[in-house]
Amino acid sequence: MEADLSALSQNELLERCMRLEEQLKVSNARITALTEAARSTNSSSDVLAARPKKPMKQFDASLHATRFIALKFSYLGHRYNGFEHANRCFTPLPTIEEVLWKALRKARLISPAVPEDADDSFDVIWNEKTRKEQYYIHGKPRPGDERRKRLEISWDGCEYSKCGRTDRGVSAFGQVIGIRLRSNAPVPKEAPLQTTGEDTDEHPEPIAGDKVPHEAQSESFDPIKDEIPYVYMLNMILPSDIRILAWCPSPPKGFDARYSCQERRYKYFFTNPAFCPTPGPLGLVHASGERAPVREGWLDIEKMREAAKKLEGLHDFRNLCQLDASKQMPSCQRRMTFADVEEIETDPTTLVLDPQLNAFGGVEENMPNGTVSRSLAGPKVFAIVLHGSAFLWHQVRCIASVLFLVGQGLESPNVIDKLLDIEQTPGRPHYAMADDAPLVLWDCVYPSENQTSENGLNWIYAGDESTVPALNGKGDGKFGLGGTVDELWTQWQQAKLREAQIGGLLSLALSHGDGTSITRGGLRDPQSVKSRSQKVFEGGGKARLVGDYQPLMQRRPMDTLEVLNARYLTTVKGARRFAGRGMDINQD
Repeated sequence: MEADLSALSQNELLERCMRLEEQLKVSNARITALTEAARSTNSSSDVLAARPKKPMKQFDASLHATRFIALKFSYLGHRYNGFEHANRCFTPLPTIEEVLWKALRKARLISPAVPEDADDSFDVIWNEKTRKEQYYIHGKPRPGDERRKRLEISWDGCEYSKCGRTDRGVSAFGQVIGIRLRSNAPVPKEAPLQTTGEDTDEHPEPIAGDKVPHEAQSESFDPIKDEIPYVYMLNMILPSDIRILAWCPSPPKGFDARYSCQERRYKYFFTNPAFCPTPGPLGLVHASGERAPVREGWLDIEKMREAAKKLEGLHDFRNLCQLDASKQMPSCQRRMTFADVEEIETDPTTLVLDPQLNAFGGVEENMPNGTVSRSLAGPKVFAIVLHGSAFLWHQVRCIASVLFLVGQGLESPNVIDKLLDIEQTPGRPHYAMADDAPLVLWDCVYPSENQTSENGLNWIYAGDESTVPALNGKGDGKFGLGGTVDELWTQWQQAKLREAQIGGLLSLALSHGDGTSITRGGLRDPQSVKSRSQKVFEGGGKARLVGDYQPLMQRRPMDTLEVLNARYLTTVKGARRFAGRGMDINQD
């Protein structure tokens, strides 16, 4: 029964509150003492005691068979520091290889030795500040590094190879690796004694005492239906922006994901208009005062296509890449099998542009044969599509940058001819590369023995009938919990809803006001503007102001490939690396 406090005086109430506070302090002290005692005795019966973390069960890789396979996977590179991990190099963001390596180890599919002072955990650290606290920032330990660990990735015993080495921010939808993984196959007895001899094979034959790999298993084991569900298992561990798409159970003999690749395909995405169009009369002229072919912000797609087609064939692309003297390449010849600019089919957009932001200045234009509409309906999405046997460092981003200059009317399509002519242009003109985020390694194509298929690897994709027997859950690996499509659908929906919201807001902002900002060209007083900076599109969301635009062929050239190679050999690193080695072996 609750006490009646209404009859108590103010002093009595105050005294009562003080007594209750003293009782609360005593109770808290008793609870603290019990908690400390329980922790010191490690009592599991006391709910206040901290339970010790259960040690992870030791894994003995020697008790399991292995097999060599290929994996095809995708990733969105926006929150990664590129694909390749370099030991002794700190990165503020995780690399794709770091995340993939930890997932493969967590699934016990690979078991490489990890050095004692290296990070042997399976968890990926995403926060830059935390990464700096946990990992060595420098190659060698320095004062203050005592608490840090090395982030060393080892592929020893995995026969690991990778096809593409995408840069920071770049995505891939068809990346391929070759790797030896743990297999469900029964471990056979020791192999019979064989003479070792001279072994030049990529995957050597077993000798006495070795466990026979999966390729020599008994007929009772189905190499697909009875195998570990590699795709499903890894997708349950990997973050949703990295998805294993397929696996190849039997790559060709001597397969190497990089050197066996026949063709790499890239797509660089952009919108048209590329950036917010400049309204009013100013938008129809360049900053130099010359008449612009299209309103500033829009790109001339046909001119870009004309320029792109000039890239096809065998050319020296030294002026359309970033040179790396450490490779000591005698030339930068590469073969481009296909180059074009293609429109990407997308859903109708929620963004509707004002007619005065149209590419040609208005909705209609008078032509000799009558009034013809030249309106370009709404923003569209395009992609620069490039296919080639191999690509140089930053080659696609350099090509995209030049094609955007052509699309803006700042350069002629013939500038490609001049850049490919290394006698006329021995040194690359100074220009900025295109942004990294819109670039995607679209696919990696391997040769087919019978030429009946474009891709020679027999890929088994998530959800294929042959993969279902190996699964334990209700889903088939493509749909359902952890399914490839379900995870990607979630990301697509989030991006689409955000697009609809921002597109609607942008349309609303364009419709606000009395409309005079359009006629003023977005300026406070257009008549007072005597000169303005040229806007240049480089693939990002905004154009860059460059002042007076200087044509590429009039800019100061960079050092030639030969000069850069010779200078690198004079450095300590270059002299040590190539000491006693001939220049004929330096082809990448």
